[in-house]
Amino acid sequence: MKKLLLLPLIALAISCGAPSEKTSEIAELPILGERYVDDNQDTVYHSIADFAFVNQVGDTIRKEDMAGKIYVADFFFTTCPTICPVMKKEMLRVYEQFKGDPNFRILSHSIDPSHDTQVVLKDYAEKLGVPDAATWNFLTGDQEKIFEIGQTSYLTTTMADDMEPGGFLHSGAFLLVDQQGRIRGVYDGTKTEQVDRLLADIPKLLKPCELGHP
Repeated sequence: MKKLLLLPLIALAISCGAPSEKTSEIAELPILGERYVDDNQDTVYHSIADFAFVNQVGDTIRKEDMAGKIYVADFFFTTCPTICPVMKKEMLRVYEQFKGDPNFRILSHSIDPSHDTQVVLKDYAEKLGVPDAATWNFLTGDQEKIFEIGQTSYLTTTMADDMEPGGFLHSGAFLLVDQQGRIRGVYDGTKTEQVDRLLADIPKLLKPCELGHP
């Protein structure tokens, strides 16, 4: 019998305040999403579902490739005329600060995969100043699966909408995911001060990995 303990991610993201200075570094970051207690009385946390998408260099990136790593996820499309250019400018700050860390990745999911093929994403990445996929993966794949993982795993807005500029509606959220695939933070990728907070939070999750405790 599952016993739900927490409210959905959006409510939690709004209600989470500044962490106490007395709290440990890891405990400062909440585990977002619903959780439940299973039949063995173990707490089961919301986590990202299995996925398999192709990156800008043609490699298939799966959930298991992220095991033991932390990553930041977002959703965009290369022809986006509104928030995406701002988001990518802010994500470049994240990339530049952590691109040398083997335990860190960025996953940017295109919600317009019919246009954003591997070749298009490779060109887009290179123009941004991302020469390879060692840290930052620009992902394409089946559109419905991208919409589904956005809405049900990352708990963010991803959908087609002819009324929106560019034909899509998506959130500007940057989502911080830990080594167990759990969401630990949500940040507005269009606001510099929010991305500053993300830059400060990432090392809190990287530190245990560096100490040998993924």
